[in-house]
Amino acid sequence: MSPRWEQNPDIRRGRSVVHALHAHLVFVPKYRRGVFTDEILTRCEEIMREVCVKADAELREFNGERDHVHLLIHYPPQVKLSALVGSLKGVSAHYLRKEYADHIRTHLWGEHFWSPSYFAASAGGAPLSVVKEYIEQQKRPL
Repeated sequence: MSPRWEQNPDIRRGRSVVHALHAHLVFVPKYRRGVFTDEILTRCEEIMREVCVKADAELREFNGERDHVHLLIHYPPQVKLSALVGSLKGVSAHYLRKEYADHIRTHLWGEHFWSPSYFAASAGGAPLSVVKEYIEQQKRPL
């Protein structure tokens, strides 16, 4: 790499791609029940970090409250975000239900832990207005 370029940990390089993809995700438990304690949130973060490593992604930030969790994920373009979300929710639900069965049973019933919906937003890039202006100012050949 050229010495004039500074290393940026947000920019990852692959064989034929340079990328900086980040997603802000929010998951809520079924019925938005207040199932999380500090201990359960800590374990949930550990599980989700392991899932991300296996998917060649990185969990940059994790936090939550009693009824939801927030994640900031750095992922490569080969990873389908919806598939990563499915893995994060599926694996974490399995282990959390298994390890905290008594507590979770008092808040949730049935087979499900997470609500089937989730929030996802791209993060870390320039605002859309800046990108739009940059594209508009390109010098198109005559």
